Amino acid sequence: MDVKLGVNKFNVDEDSPHIILKTDPDKQALEVLIKACPAGLYKKQDDGSVRFDYAGCLECGTCRILGLDTALE
Repeated sequence: MDVKLGVNKFNVDEDSPHIILKTDPDKQALEVLIKACPAGLYKKQDDGSVRFDYAGCLECGTCRILGLDTALE
């Protein structure tokens, strides 16, 4: 099983992210995303800002299902 999983490959389009954080996202919505993302892609930084790495996205739709249009474009 590990060998088969090891050959999984993802092509990431670095120029066109499919999830984009708003310029000034709602802080409560970001807290929800930090807790809800199964891949843990929303990370709170020491300065309180939130960093998001779309390249590791599982495309599960959790952030879209939550309907957080106050945080996401």
